[in-house]
Amino acid sequence: MRRVIRRTGQILAVLLLILAALVAWKHEEIKRLRAVTTLFDEDRIVHNFSHMDALFESTPMPVPAPPEPLPRGPALTMPADWDDWLARRAVTGVVVLKDGKRVHEDYRLGTQQSDQRISWSVAKSYLSGLFGILLAEGHVDSLDDLVTRYVPELEGSAYEGVTIRNVLQMTSGVTFDEDYLDFWSDINKMGRVLALGGSMDDFAAGLSERDGPAGERWHYVSIDTHVLGMVVRGATGRSLPDLMAEKLLVPMGTYGTPFYLTDGYGVAFALGGLNVTTRDYARMGEMFRLGGALQGRQIVPQDWVEESTAPSAPTEAGKLRYGYQWWIPADARKGEFMARGVYGQYVYVDRQSLTVVAINAADRNFRDADAFDDALAMFRQIAGGTR
Repeated sequence: MRRVIRRTGQILAVLLLILAALVAWKHEEIKRLRAVTTLFDEDRIVHNFSHMDALFESTPMPVPAPPEPLPRGPALTMPADWDDWLARRAVTGVVVLKDGKRVHEDYRLGTQQSDQRISWSVAKSYLSGLFGILLAEGHVDSLDDLVTRYVPELEGSAYEGVTIRNVLQMTSGVTFDEDYLDFWSDINKMGRVLALGGSMDDFAAGLSERDGPAGERWHYVSIDTHVLGMVVRGATGRSLPDLMAEKLLVPMGTYGTPFYLTDGYGVAFALGGLNVTTRDYARMGEMFRLGGALQGRQIVPQDWVEESTAPSAPTEAGKLRYGYQWWIPADARKGEFMARGVYGQYVYVDRQSLTVVAINAADRNFRDADAFDDALAMFRQIAGGTR
């Protein structure tokens, strides 16, 4: 009996050693998986959104020097319900520009100006700007080229027969469930691939189902933006962080060291993994307000700025329309458009009032039916214009 107990103890000890070795070996994967499952917890979300490089694999994009600062202007009198709106929408950082001058800036909930804040889908509008540069440089021949021309590994997937214009406009027709609240949705499966060091490219190439023909119906699916990033890499032979830094961030100027979240193969999380400061988001908005130029330098071709921020996708009747990875209110006046990300990230542009509003937030109620209306109404009050 003693021998059996001793033998059982030895087996348990070996199993515990094996388990400990597995935990040590997979420590980073376990850490990242835990980060995914607790990323949006009420007591963690604000801190997490400023420290995403501590939770996921990432690639820094060093810039050679601080940017030439946007000048300060006279302080803007904010709307009467401004403080209530900030609290309601869990805003962490805000920069308001009028005619290129900083007229309001504030950081809340323990954040500060130097925080590199996660962009979420605001990154899509950055990628759109980069794509316009690469198109003008001749790396891509036409928006009507098939994505498989530049990414052959997508042949045989749901993206076969899909054009670059289709992915820019979110009209690929690829089946993809974007429900952030459903653990088994495609967007959350994709998040676990990212967290566990898998391949985003393989995930995209593994999609095989379609909702309908490409170009026929607008359906917001974030994986389209990853495919756009694959096209960028296939057309240039370079990584997205390198291109984004060289073509966009360095010419615009950035604060600190921006970074991209990446998968386990060093591939940038193109659809939402860019991290820069709130001031940087405002600089990007100002560049688009000025037709792709900033502080006397043309960065994104002006014709691309105009085309990409115009409503061109076949969206259904509603409050919003879509361009090339940019949002346009259905009742927008000329020159009013925005970049928009989950949990309350915005870059709002209104050319007629010379206004840019950059917002970072940790708004866990961003899916409420009135959340977008609430934000747009506030931005329009700040712009001071009528529709």
